[in-house]
Amino acid sequence: MSTIKKFAGQTAIYGISTIASRILNFFLTPIYTKVYPVKVYGIFTEMYSYASILNALLSFGMETTFFRYLNKREGQKELIYSNTFMMIAFISSLFLFTALLFVQPIAVWLKDATTTPLADYVLYVKLFSLILVTDALSVVPFARLRADGKPGRYSLLKLVNILTFISLNLIFIFVIPYIISNQLFGADFFASWYKEKWVGYVFISNLVASIITLVMLIPELAKLQFKLDKKLLAEMMLYSLPIFVANLSFIVNENLDKIFLGRLLPASISQAQVGIYGACCKLAIFLSIFINAFRLGAEPFFFSHAKNANAKQTYATIMNYFVLVITLIFVGLVANIEILKYFIRNEAYWVGLDVVPVLLFGYVSLGIYMNLSIWYKLSDQTRYGLYISGVGAALTIVLNLIFIPHYGYMASAWVSLTAYTSMMILSYILGQKNYAIPYHLKQNVFYLLLSVVVVWLSFVYFKRDLIIGNLLFISYGLLILYRERLQLRKMLSSF
Repeated sequence: MSTIKKFAGQTAIYGISTIASRILNFFLTPIYTKVYPVKVYGIFTEMYSYASILNALLSFGMETTFFRYLNKREGQKELIYSNTFMMIAFISSLFLFTALLFVQPIAVWLKDATTTPLADYVLYVKLFSLILVTDALSVVPFARLRADGKPGRYSLLKLVNILTFISLNLIFIFVIPYIISNQLFGADFFASWYKEKWVGYVFISNLVASIITLVMLIPELAKLQFKLDKKLLAEMMLYSLPIFVANLSFIVNENLDKIFLGRLLPASISQAQVGIYGACCKLAIFLSIFINAFRLGAEPFFFSHAKNANAKQTYATIMNYFVLVITLIFVGLVANIEILKYFIRNEAYWVGLDVVPVLLFGYVSLGIYMNLSIWYKLSDQTRYGLYISGVGAALTIVLNLIFIPHYGYMASAWVSLTAYTSMMILSYILGQKNYAIPYHLKQNVFYLLLSVVVVWLSFVYFKRDLIIGNLLFISYGLLILYRERLQLRKMLSSF
């Protein structure tokens, strides 16, 4: 149980910083939805969707590869660190050169039928190219902090990043307009270039925050030795390639629906639909926070614990607690949707609230899949990650192409759920055949199905009634405490 205690402690530290960062970022959502019309917010959503896909390209799955090779080749940390970073730096440089060379045609393609000036899209492409490269160069130094067991510094840097981003957003959206309207010091200077309600200021804020973060990572960057080991790099690339494709497929599952909405629907409604869907997706952030915090703590822990005799039993135990917590969050969020919707300040976005429970259960499936995926990473069978994510990506592409023209963003939500649930089931089946872990299947499935029933009652049958929804939420929590009382008491006694 001390192992679980160690894992829980590391995850808690990452979780606190992740929660703080994501919640702070989440508070920008009501500002954006209040300031920007749905069509403008659609541009914001679409640009970040493309950026997420390209992020997977630039990192090339090397973060996971870094952790795996630290476990496989003990005593070669600096060599592994340098080669991993150099690989990402090479890919990023190639990407930046290509993006800037073809910036005009890329901007024309992105603009399509929107009324936003082409010059704005040219600037957006340049800004996002620099953001993506800066963030990519930070990936391995951040991974090193996790590998070195420095969650405090990791958390501090992430917090500085988000505080910088938020502060600049507030300056551009509120402070500068206030200075101009009240003719304060500097009003003439700001008035000469400031564009009211221009979404580009969000992207500029992001770039500045990313640059500051990279600068703060100089102590980690200074440890690079730039010793190229061609044999090691080739071996790492072979391991990383399937993970890269798997990560890319996952990002496709997560973001392609927003891109398709902008491309498959009539131009008169496409950006508005993207904006509504993107804003409602933000309400799933609390479940996404938990999954991300778990991943940050779990990945280095799983690799470092792999050689222990009881490793598989530990992984199964972690899965049990993971399912309990994630389903509890799922039920709690849906029970309080009538409160959470006020984070979207503009009521024009509320028409899309029906997607939220569907998206949330998709995240539940995704979280379990991420937990399950450790089997092919530990057994060096990363090709299976490619196969599983490929199935998810294929479902995302085909089903969105078929159903978006008829059902809009509701189709996107259900397709996302279908893809993630399929990946979860497929990963479990293949994992039990190739690297069996004694998961408590019946127990976990029971809680998953029960949480779905409770959510249906809360959201559909009782029509989002706040009191009844929270009574159901409390009842579900009490049931978990009663059924798992012995295991929970045993776990808590070890702390």
